[in-house]
Amino acid sequence: MLAGKHSAEFPLAIWQTGSGTQSNMNMNEVLANRASELLGGVRGMERKVHPNDDVNKTQSSNDVFPTAMHVAAIIALRETLIPQLNVLRKTLSDNPPAFSDIVKIGRTHLQDATPLTLGQEFSGWVAMLEHNLRHLELSLPHLSELALGGTAVGTGLNTHPEYAVRVAAELAQSSGQPFVTAPNKF
Repeated sequence: MLAGKHSAEFPLAIWQTGSGTQSNMNMNEVLANRASELLGGVRGMERKVHPNDDVNKTQSSNDVFPTAMHVAAIIALRETLIPQLNVLRKTLSDNPPAFSDIVKIGRTHLQDATPLTLGQEFSGWVAMLEHNLRHLELSLPHLSELALGGTAVGTGLNTHPEYAVRVAAELAQSSGQPFVTAPNKF
């Protein structure tokens, strides 16, 4: 799955319920089919792994889908977006001194305004990037809290008492990200 070898088995449109039920059930079906094949079953004929009983294991899309979104967001932020924004910030912040003598016309409301230097304009972009980078960094601890284990409404009904903690620890270990179970899953 992680290598993208089964992407064709996910024909769903992006527009679906907020809980992600369609995506969750689609994943359960694909995982069950693949596991059945690995166990010697024939796709569509002999199911050795059941999508609900064996894969879903009483979980709910109400905790699985937000958890998947948190995992994807943390990885995208830490591994791609934040590092690239830092490269852009450094590139822009290295240039204002070189552009301090270049005067240009400022623009506001799609019209010419007062003059400023290109270096001043760059410094505004740098300040904006620094401000937004701080906001992204502040969001990371909250995104690290996973709702998995809360099941349909946050109570954890039908889930092993250690499930949420164990899965968060496994996700943290396998991804290298500091995932923890959310203290309140409601």
